[in-house]
Amino acid sequence: MAYVISEPCIGTKDSSCVEVCPVDCIHPTPDEADFDQHEQLYIDPEECIDCDVCVEACPVDAITPLEQIPPEWEKYIAINAKYYERA
Repeated sequence: MAYVISEPCIGTKDSSCVEVCPVDCIHPTPDEADFDQHEQLYIDPEECIDCDVCVEACPVDAITPLEQIPPEWEKYIAINAKYYERA
């Protein structure tokens, strides 16, 4: 997983990152039926191409490179991956 969406996204779910992602790896999007059922957005660990575009687009600095996740947000690595296991 190249990037992880963490705590600052909770309750915000700004979709700026969704709009700029070249590989459509950030979900749920505002157009998806389950958008309101989740408190944050998630990056698909298999699809992310490590392009950094989402990081620049995020207005709340919720997207962090995997290797720079602060210890208090490490749980979001598994949270992001788990969202994509349900499919």
